[in-house]
Amino acid sequence: MKNLIDRKEYLEKLFAYKDKDLIKVVTGLRRSGKSTLFELYRKKLLETGIDKEQIVFLNFEEFELRKYFENLDALYSLIISQLDLSKPAYVFLDEIQNVSEFERLVDGLFVKQNIDVYITGSNAFLLSSELATLLSGRYIEISILPLSFKEYLTARKIDITNKYLNFEAYFFDYVNETSLPKGIELRKLGFDKIMDYLDAIYKTVIEKDIYFRHNIYDKQSFENLTKFIASNIGSQVSPGNIANIFKQEGRNIHNTTIEKYLNYLVASFIFYKVNRFDLKGKKQLLTQEKYYLVDLGLLNIFLGKEKTADRGHILENIVFLELLRRGNKIWTGSTRNNEVDFVCKTKTGDIEYYQVSWQLESEKVREREFSALEKINDNYEKYLLTTDSFLQDRKGIKHLNVFNWLLEN
Repeated sequence: MKNLIDRKEYLEKLFAYKDKDLIKVVTGLRRSGKSTLFELYRKKLLETGIDKEQIVFLNFEEFELRKYFENLDALYSLIISQLDLSKPAYVFLDEIQNVSEFERLVDGLFVKQNIDVYITGSNAFLLSSELATLLSGRYIEISILPLSFKEYLTARKIDITNKYLNFEAYFFDYVNETSLPKGIELRKLGFDKIMDYLDAIYKTVIEKDIYFRHNIYDKQSFENLTKFIASNIGSQVSPGNIANIFKQEGRNIHNTTIEKYLNYLVASFIFYKVNRFDLKGKKQLLTQEKYYLVDLGLLNIFLGKEKTADRGHILENIVFLELLRRGNKIWTGSTRNNEVDFVCKTKTGDIEYYQVSWQLESEKVREREFSALEKINDNYEKYLLTTDSFLQDRKGIKHLNVFNWLLEN
């Protein structure tokens, strides 16, 4: 249990649903901390007095369990035989998507008295038609992200209460290396080891969760699309526009193929898609979405020396992930002549608007960022997040230092 990074917020979510009549489904990118979260949670269960014998943990990435992938009856018997069902029992099934017809196994365990079921998966298709239909209304999804900036600094044992700390330097460590938990351990071995680790994760996701699952043979086109989206994080794109750009470069990929590939990347939690929201008509739009990367260190894998994402879009990406962690539903705001980076519906149902800029280095930039929010004609909270130390609220818009905002509870 040494060197486990405490994921406090996610642990609290699991305990909130402990012994509730719901299957707990933890999803997220491979190596984002799902297995570690289960390990921490099992430790906490033991500390509350749960018998060790009443906890079953199976990781379906382990070779020894391959013999059960096509034998649900044997797998079910293996789990049940270890438990005393007269007492509360806890079953953890890690990377369950590797098991054929796993939804039948999950359902069979769920209906047994005294079994609390927890599962993880590295692909959003885990909650696609089969499982969602079979378990409709009987599961809660907890989507886990890599380390937040606050978690990252805490894991590095940085005193975040030190008001003289150079947060900007640590921020560039955070985005240039990786926010995946293993990255903290790999730092002492050198940058190249972090890159090797990220490259291995990406290849695993691509090969196992995308190429193999969806029978993709045109790997070059898929790679071209991935690089294109990575180099345009935070920019509005559409399958049709991307197809036209590729055509001009002599690469023909049909827009329907591009749309499928984008869905696969999102389902594997490499990218997150954000739809546009019509600020005037107050409705979601179905074109010109934005995409954000789950971990900025992956830019080094996708783009290498050609990395072109500017620091403004990188900061915007980090703010998006933090808003997601805080339980918001997120859109990008748009009118005919105006764009706001994020429109959020909070967990309490309130609306908040966020504009993100690296610095207000000129009057022109200051006017552009503030005016985008000022043009929104309602009384909901509006925030401008920048790295500036000198803050200047204006017309009800709260100007916040983004590093302080990232370190809030």
